[in-house]
Amino acid sequence: MKLPRITILATLLLTAPAVAQLQITPPAAMPSPSAEKQKPKPAPVTKKKEAAPAPKPSASPKPSTSPKPSASPKPSASPKPAPAATVIPAPPTDNPNVDLVFGAYQRGQYKTAFDLATARAETGDAKAMTMLGELYSNAMGIRRDYAKALQWYKRASDAGDREAMFALAMLRISGRGGPVDKNEAVKLMASAAKLGEPKAAYNLALLYLDGQTLPQDVKRSAELLRQAADAGLPEAQYALATFYKEGTGVPKDPERAVRLLQAATLTDNVDAEVEYAIALFNGTGTPKNQPAAVALLRKASRQGSAIAQNRLAWVLINGMGTAMDKVEGFKWHLVAKTAGKGDPELDKQFSDLPPDDRSKAEAAARKWLGTK
Repeated sequence: MKLPRITILATLLLTAPAVAQLQITPPAAMPSPSAEKQKPKPAPVTKKKEAAPAPKPSASPKPSTSPKPSASPKPSASPKPAPAATVIPAPPTDNPNVDLVFGAYQRGQYKTAFDLATARAETGDAKAMTMLGELYSNAMGIRRDYAKALQWYKRASDAGDREAMFALAMLRISGRGGPVDKNEAVKLMASAAKLGEPKAAYNLALLYLDGQTLPQDVKRSAELLRQAADAGLPEAQYALATFYKEGTGVPKDPERAVRLLQAATLTDNVDAEVEYAIALFNGTGTPKNQPAAVALLRKASRQGSAIAQNRLAWVLINGMGTAMDKVEGFKWHLVAKTAGKGDPELDKQFSDLPPDDRSKAEAAARKWLGTK
């Protein structure tokens, strides 16, 4: 069974699945990135300050029309690890003192936030306790101390703070600040998800998808992803889109998949940008719009997506949906190649390029890579 590619948002990673990738096939359709990598496992969502792995990727087609974009690019079975999602305790609107703590945190005045939060925590304020856990965990304004972070998260969690529950679950699952306790981590994650914490719902979905910590249950995974996606979490929107694309835990629904990809694209989720571009290029689940697809591929290429760079190379070299520009196209081919996205067919075409154009493409690639 194909498992969609998903990213972990928690500071502590559960498992890291492969990232979905797009492929462009000769005169066929542009394949989707998820289809390229089919073996990696999904990864949980982490806090903002720490990066996390991703869940298992699923296979998808390559973009194409004539030259090389073929069906849509494949997203790997597991999505790329999403950037660690930091737990940012939101202060209650009726507590101006806590607002001061949060305000200092947002401005990067971590020592001030620490001092203010310490005073508030002594009065039993759960949000202030969560803030202290965050500051200790990420070494903000204070020396990193996972043991103290765990203590503060535990106090805030016991007081009912969902963000603290999620943060504590991630510490428990990674063994930071104390012994690994996956059972407690799952309970905390489930409690936080019930209270509406989207990152907890997303990571719990990954655990159900992975089938190691919890019995594999793709339907339950889809339900949790829907909860997180409805809350606006882009990693969940992308993951759920791959579920609808592949029919994992839900009926296949290309149109719904595209709507979710579009939503995730609005938050600059690179994987979603590539998949959405491929859908637009091929007209899968949405009206065909190759110029818009090329614009998205350009954006994702500039953001460092090797899959997007490979697809962009194909459309530029072959003038598909945009004006032909072989120098620019081969520049992106060379850049993608350095990231492991080589293409034998493009290598052959590159060798046939006039020496002057070949030199220009190589110079442009070196400039982009900063090796000039």
